Amino acid sequence: MERRAFLAAAGAGTAAALLPACAPPAAAPPLPPGRLLGQAATLGHRLRDGTFPAPDETRRVPVLIVGGGIGGLAAGWKLARSGMHDFLLLEMEAEAGGNSRGLATPAGPCPLAAHYLPLPGTQAVAVRELLAELGVLLGDPRAPRPRYDENYLCATPQERVYRDGLWHEGLWPRTGVTAGDRAQHARFRERLAALRAQNAFSVPMALSRPTAAMRALDRLGMRDWLLAEGFDSPVLHWYVDYACRDDYGTASDSVSAWAGLHYFASRSGEAANAEGETVLTAPDGNAWLARGLMRASAGRIVPGALVHRVVDSGSAYEVDVWLEAEQRTLRYRAGQLIWAAPLFLVPHVFAGHERLRAAARAFSHAPWLVANLTLSAPPDPGAGAPLAWDNVLYDSPGLGYVISTHQRMRLAPAPTVLTYYRALSDVAPGTGRELLLGQSREAWLEAVFADLARAHPELRTLTVQADIVRLGHAMVRPTVGFVWGEARAAFAADAPRLRFAHADVSGLSLFEEAHYRGVLAAERTLRRLGVRFTSSLV
Repeated sequence: MERRAFLAAAGAGTAAALLPACAPPAAAPPLPPGRLLGQAATLGHRLRDGTFPAPDETRRVPVLIVGGGIGGLAAGWKLARSGMHDFLLLEMEAEAGGNSRGLATPAGPCPLAAHYLPLPGTQAVAVRELLAELGVLLGDPRAPRPRYDENYLCATPQERVYRDGLWHEGLWPRTGVTAGDRAQHARFRERLAALRAQNAFSVPMALSRPTAAMRALDRLGMRDWLLAEGFDSPVLHWYVDYACRDDYGTASDSVSAWAGLHYFASRSGEAANAEGETVLTAPDGNAWLARGLMRASAGRIVPGALVHRVVDSGSAYEVDVWLEAEQRTLRYRAGQLIWAAPLFLVPHVFAGHERLRAAARAFSHAPWLVANLTLSAPPDPGAGAPLAWDNVLYDSPGLGYVISTHQRMRLAPAPTVLTYYRALSDVAPGTGRELLLGQSREAWLEAVFADLARAHPELRTLTVQADIVRLGHAMVRPTVGFVWGEARAAFAADAPRLRFAHADVSGLSLFEEAHYRGVLAAERTLRRLGVRFTSSLV
């Protein structure tokens, strides 16, 4: 579906008008069966729409972690590694892992959402420690260029882009590109190299040391920064916009220039046995990382637990939890509270804390659609570059797809899964969430097939199962003025009994950021409890 059709439909304000251009041809085969998955919207919306019974029991716990995404799991991981096991972790969903969960299909596992981890730089100490614990980073986690397990290093070719009927290696197309486009691309890369040399950007972002001039970039949109710097190449603008939608779920005209440049200039990871731009991945995306973290909290994770009220009693935090399986409310009295759930929930849950409630309303979150297409055999690779792990279509409303079986390096055709991503960045986040919930699985699936048809016209006939995943609040949006604004800073502070541990606190929805915030919250908690530990952050 063309961008203008999507905008026109969204502007019309009716879900039924969204996909008229995506109707299948009369002779099209029927849609394959599948599942409609995603965040527990019905349960979560009870915070906004419903009431809960009073608690019928109160339990005490020294440390309570709310949220079982990477931030919450990282907090539990660090507590357990430091000998502190007296904690509980509450998760609203049926299983922990957040966006780093995997999905089972007839062709094997695939990602539910997050699907890779860039090689961590030397500043991402905690992530490197985790990778060493999991046996993926081999040797000293603080080595400048460690070795990695070859099974997790993304096999080549890693990425390609489709334009003008051809696939091109990498994400810079070779057709429809002028000498001026190439010159601007080269100059853009030079600017990024200079920024890397200045160490202006870091992962984790809290270790960045931006000057006043660099902070001022946060008050400018990424697209406007490109134009102000004389970058007007349509191809370069597509490339940067794709990057912003891919990492932030937000178009380049709305992304802070600081965040946009951080995407390109913050990565410094190297490996002794791989190129610096290689990523770590597995068939089920980042689920292996979530499972590795989860082992530290085994027996202390409570699924199906919706926190609906948080009150500071003065000596502890009272946390009321709706237990879906038991249909009752339980109250925990926590000496220390680590909030690792998304921050948009804060105004609905926290009583008092008016400053935090107001700050949370300044956050916005991008809605995403993910489609996992189980294929009886890999698609025709098409002309040009061969099938890659990441396959992107130029000037598409979607972000392309990754191939779950790419790491297996099969020599003969076999079933596989294409995981297709689309950030609903053409409309306001609230409108995008309404569209996600208002459209059926079949309607979204028609849109997915329509988008991919120009590169893979045979895809519909190869697909034996199609699972649609709706993520209404998939990631925080680093919009203009947000990253270095007051709202985010309010959640980065350390209070006597409360700290926040979600990637939202960084303003950037990256695995490393969530992991850092979880470990930081755990270390601050350990200090409050007087527990000795070795820091994973220095």
